[in-house]
Amino acid sequence: MNRNAITPLIKELTGQDIAHYRTLSGGSVANVVRVDLTDGRSLVIKQSSTTNTDLEIEARMLRYFARHSPIACPSVLYADHNCLVMDFIANDNQMTHMVQRDLATQLAAQHQVTSKSFGLEFDTLIGGLHQPNKESKSWIAFFGECRLRHMAHAARKEGKLSSAITTRIDRLIDRLDCHIEDKPAAVLLHGDLWGGNILCQNGHLTGLIDPAIYYGDREVELAFGTLFGHLGADFFDRYTEILPIESGFLEERRDLYNLYPLLVHVRLFGGSYVGAVENILARFGY
Repeated sequence: MNRNAITPLIKELTGQDIAHYRTLSGGSVANVVRVDLTDGRSLVIKQSSTTNTDLEIEARMLRYFARHSPIACPSVLYADHNCLVMDFIANDNQMTHMVQRDLATQLAAQHQVTSKSFGLEFDTLIGGLHQPNKESKSWIAFFGECRLRHMAHAARKEGKLSSAITTRIDRLIDRLDCHIEDKPAAVLLHGDLWGGNILCQNGHLTGLIDPAIYYGDREVELAFGTLFGHLGADFFDRYTEILPIESGFLEERRDLYNLYPLLVHVRLFGGSYVGAVENILARFGY
């Protein structure tokens, strides 16, 4: 859908004309624009830039997140396979210590939304990549098969990961019970918690975008938040006041859980992320 097609769609949805139209950064799987309407409202429009991305799935994730999480996310006005129209959420990109603590408070509340099973009732996306969510009572089975093995073998098929590294990952999966518990609480996860998806303004969290939702161990979320240094001491000080974290997370399980987002990055970007995967495997003896 091009700009000429967007104008009548927005008119139909809102009854308003577009006053301003600007391009936003949108990553590798979508073209993103902000439109300011004549009544003062602002919307964000995403348009697929790859044939594999289904924006209807993103809309379904956002709607689920809006119903079940205490954290704000964009409201969906329209979605089809190639186009998603949603409300704009203000963001000044200032991840202050106040924002970190606000995020910790709200994320701890979200991590008290639970399910009887790991996974979700529908498959989702992460970075535009298919993310299977076959429900399971076993966290080890779910994380091993639907996360690590799925992403590693997809990377192998695409030529992004060698057979030797894939075999090492398979060996780790077969021994996951040596490293993680099988029955942690199955909590609602945003699933892609890095700085670019955390919106804030004037020292407060304003919302989260680009979810990759499912129910899993909350430590996966916390680990991903540290992968690129976005969650710091202010966040963890506040979070642990509400939900204490079992010992061994920072020392061991964080790296193990970060294998999954690293494999996602291997598929999306390759390069140094392969080396990061190898380093973690070596650290655990695989």
